Amino acid sequence: MDIRTLATEMDSIVAQGAIVEAVEKFFAEEANTSDYNQVTTTGKAQMVEKMTGFAGAIAKVNGIELHRTIVDGNVSASEFTFDFLMKDNSRVYWHEIIRRIWNNEGKVVHEEYFNA
Repeated sequence: MDIRTLATEMDSIVAQGAIVEAVEKFFAEEANTSDYNQVTTTGKAQMVEKMTGFAGAIAKVNGIELHRTIVDGNVSASEFTFDFLMKDNSRVYWHEIIRRIWNNEGKVVHEEYFNA
């Protein structure tokens, strides 16, 4: 599998705001995630549930910017800025690095978020 092509495709979907769809398409069933707030998920279904809830709480997407994607072997790292107005009138503004480990079938088995 060409990880660069897969990571680029996944990032393109995320940059369009289709975060749930990206997880559904690219995550392995056993995938897990962790972030800089010590929030973790175990399994694709749990991540889909988390992202569905998050996406449903967004009132307006002010912007999603993909700055760059780098790939080394089966690891990719993508730098994004996310800017959302939430339904509760709060603002989510994240500048983060998303590191993904891919398996031999071209699916993400681990995704970790770093505050940039």
